[in-house]
Amino acid sequence: AASCPSRRAASRCPSRTRLAWDPLPGPGDTPGAMQSRLLLLGAPGGRGTPAARRMRLLLRQVVRGRPGGDWRWSEVRLLHAGAGADTGDTVNIGDVSYKLKTPKSPELVPQNYISDSVAQSVIQHLRWIMQKDLLGQDVFLIGPPGPLRRSIAMQYLELTRREVEYIALSRDTTETDLKQRREIRGGTAFYIDQCAVRAATEGRTLVLEGLEKAERNVLPVLNNLLENREMQLEDGRFLVSSERYDKLLQDHTKTELDAWKIVRVSENFRVIALGLPVPKYSGNPLDPPLRSRFQARDIYYLPFKDQLKLLYSVGANVSAEKISQLLSFATTLCSQESSTLGLPDFPLDSLPAAVQILDSFPMMSIKHAIQWLYPYTVLLGHEGKMAVEGVLKRFELQDSESSVFPKEVVRVERLMESPAPQAMVTVRIADKEVTIQVPAGTRPVNQPCASDHFIQTLSHKQLLAEMMQSHMVKDICLIGGKGCGKTVIVKNFADNLGYNIEPIMLYQDMTARDLLQQRYTLPNGDTAWRSSPLVNAALEGKLVLLDGIHRVNAGTLAVLQRLIHDRELSLYDGSRLLREDRYMRLKEELHLSDEQLRQRSIFPVHPSFRIIALAEPPVIGSTTQQWLGPEFLTMFFFHYMKPLVRSEEIQVIKEMVPNIPQEALDRLLTFTHKLRETQDPTAQSLAASLSTRQLLRISRRLSQYPNENLHSAVTKACLSRFLPSLARSALEKNLADAAIEISTNNHQEPELEDYKCEIASGSLRIGAVSAPIYNAHEKMKVPDVLFYDNIQ
Repeated sequence: AASCPSRRAASRCPSRTRLAWDPLPGPGDTPGAMQSRLLLLGAPGGRGTPAARRMRLLLRQVVRGRPGGDWRWSEVRLLHAGAGADTGDTVNIGDVSYKLKTPKSPELVPQNYISDSVAQSVIQHLRWIMQKDLLGQDVFLIGPPGPLRRSIAMQYLELTRREVEYIALSRDTTETDLKQRREIRGGTAFYIDQCAVRAATEGRTLVLEGLEKAERNVLPVLNNLLENREMQLEDGRFLVSSERYDKLLQDHTKTELDAWKIVRVSENFRVIALGLPVPKYSGNPLDPPLRSRFQARDIYYLPFKDQLKLLYSVGANVSAEKISQLLSFATTLCSQESSTLGLPDFPLDSLPAAVQILDSFPMMSIKHAIQWLYPYTVLLGHEGKMAVEGVLKRFELQDSESSVFPKEVVRVERLMESPAPQAMVTVRIADKEVTIQVPAGTRPVNQPCASDHFIQTLSHKQLLAEMMQSHMVKDICLIGGKGCGKTVIVKNFADNLGYNIEPIMLYQDMTARDLLQQRYTLPNGDTAWRSSPLVNAALEGKLVLLDGIHRVNAGTLAVLQRLIHDRELSLYDGSRLLREDRYMRLKEELHLSDEQLRQRSIFPVHPSFRIIALAEPPVIGSTTQQWLGPEFLTMFFFHYMKPLVRSEEIQVIKEMVPNIPQEALDRLLTFTHKLRETQDPTAQSLAASLSTRQLLRISRRLSQYPNENLHSAVTKACLSRFLPSLARSALEKNLADAAIEISTNNHQEPELEDYKCEIASGSLRIGAVSAPIYNAHEKMKVPDVLFYDNIQ
C-alpha cells in the first residue's frame, strides 16, 4: 500500500517500486544487532512514478528523523522567516524544514494569524502538517467546533507564505461552486474557474471548511483531483498531474498540449480539509473513498496548561485561582462523561473573551459570565441544569452573598481622537462605576435615558449594561420569547452607541446565497453578483440584526462562522473581505493603495461592524427545535431576556398608553401572569399569545375605545375561535376566574341597521369610527372595485 497510491496507479506503474528488508549488520552497528534497513530498488529511469516519489519522500523523513532520537521529547522550536522573507529562506519546525517560494499573488497569503507566543501543542500540529506537505499529501484536520482548526491551517499557510483559496461548504454548495461557473459577458457565455480549479492550476492551497455540511454527491467531484491530480472541466479542458504533464512534454510541444486542452496541475497544489467528527456532532457522515484520500489529524482543544497560560496573559487583574477554576469547569463540560449526560460542549474558544470582560470587572460574579458563554438555564432540562450546578459547586463558582452584577449604563461618550469610531461607556456595578472602551457606530451617540419610546425598567437597564460588556469583545445573541421586547432593546442599544441598524429577517429555507450574494441579470443580459445587506453592513460598519436565527438551517449558518470568528469572508464573485488589521498589514507589506486592492477585489471589514442575533428559546426535549448546539455556542455571547415581572409590565403599559382604564389593566395582568406561572402546558401555550407586545396592543385598543369588552379583546388575541376544544375550555375557565366576563348589556354597540358608510370632508366614516382618505400619487394603482354596501 505504501508503494502504490492506489490499485489504479499500480496497474499503470511500469517500474514497480520494490521494497526489500536488509537484516544484515552494517559497518557502524554493534555486532549481533539485527537492524532493519530499507533499500529502494527501482527500474532505471523509473524515478517519475508517483509511488517512487512517495517512497523517496517517506525515506527522507525517516532517515532525517533518526539520529536525534524521538523528536517528541525535544521541545519543538518554530523559526519564523518573517513576512518579508526572500525566496530561498527556510522555515524550520523542530527537525522539519521547508524552503520558501515567492508567491505569485502575495495578496492571497494569510496575514496576522501567528501570535507572538505559539502554544507547544499548536507547533506540533504545524510540524505534522509540514511533514505531510513535504510528502505531497492532503490533510484533514478533524476536531470539536470552534475556530482552532481554521486558525492552525491559516498559521501554517502564513508561515510557509502559501496562497490560499478558501471555501466554506454548506448544504447549498454545488459542483459549480468548486469547479467552474457559467457567466455571461457581452452576450457570450464563459466558464469562470472556481476555487478548486484556481488552486490546482496556480499551485495554491485549497481550504475546504465544513466537510460534514456538504450534500453527499458534491465532494466526490474532487475525488480524482485529490488522488491523481486529474479533473475533467466543463469547458473541455483536462487537468493533469505535473509529473504526467512533464512526461508528455518530452514527446510533444506545449502548443500541441494546449491544442488538446491539457492543463498542468501545479506540484505545489495541496488541500486542507476541516471538519467535525460525525456522529458525535450532527452532519453528513464522510464518504469513505473521500476520507481515505486525506491524512487526518485530531485537533482537540488546547491542553490545559496552554489554555491557562493564554488566559493568564489576557486577564492580569483576575485572580489566578479564579481563572483556573473557570478553566477546570469548562474542561469538565467538554469531557467524555458530560457528553454521555447529553450536555453540549462548553465553547472553550470563547473563554479569552470572557476573561477579558472579567479583567475590566474583576468584582463581577464568574457564574454570571459563564451563563453568557453557556446559557445552561435556557438550554438544558432539569437533569442537565442539576449536573452543571453540581460542577459549579465542585469548583466553588457558585454565587455568594458578596457577588455582584452590573446594574445600569451611566453614560456614553464618543472618543474623538481614535481613528476607528469608539465610545467610552460607564457601567455601574455594585457601588462602583467602571469605564470601558467599546466600538461605536458612525452616528452621534445618545445618552441611555434620552429615548422617548423606550421605558427604562430595572431589568432592561441591567440587560443593556450586560450587552455593553459583551459588545466590548464579541457578537451577541439575545434569547427571549415572542413579543418580549428584544428588538426594542437592540434599537435602544444601537441608539446609545450611534449605530445604524441593518435588519435581516431570517427564514427556514434561506440559502447561503441569500445571506451573502445573489445572482442577477443586467439589462443587457449579462450576469452579475449583488451583495446582500449583511455584506454591505460589514463594509459600512453597521449593526446587523439577524432576526429569528433559530429558524435557519445550521448548515446554512456555517458560512457566517468565519465572519463571526475572524471577521473574514470569501464571496462567490471572488472578492474577499479582510479584518482591518490584516488589511492594513497587507497594504504596508505590498505597498498598495486602497484603489489597487479594490481592483484585486480585496476590501476591509469596518472595525465597528457587529452582529446581534435574536432568537426564541430552544424547546427543551424537542428534537427539531434544539437549534442551540455546540457549533452555535462558539459564535456568540448569549443574553437571556426574561419576561417582565408584573410591576415592570404595569410601568411599561402605563407609560406607553397613559389613558388606559385602571380596572381593566389590573384584571388583564392578573389573568396573564396567572397563565404564565402555571405548569400546565395548555395554559403556557395560551400565555405565549399574550406577550408584552400583545398586551400593549390590547391596551391601546381599550384606551381608544373604552366601552369595548376586555373578554373579546383577549379571545381575539388568543384566536379562541380556532383553538382545539381543550385549550378553549381552559381559556374560558381562566377568564372566568379572573372575573373577565362577556358583557351582557347590548347598548354599547349600535344596532347593525344604524351603520352608514359615508365620506365627508376628506374622511371616511362608518358608524362611530372615522379614518382619513389618502390622496394617492398614482391613482392607477388604487383598486377600483364594484362593491355594494351591506350591513354585515
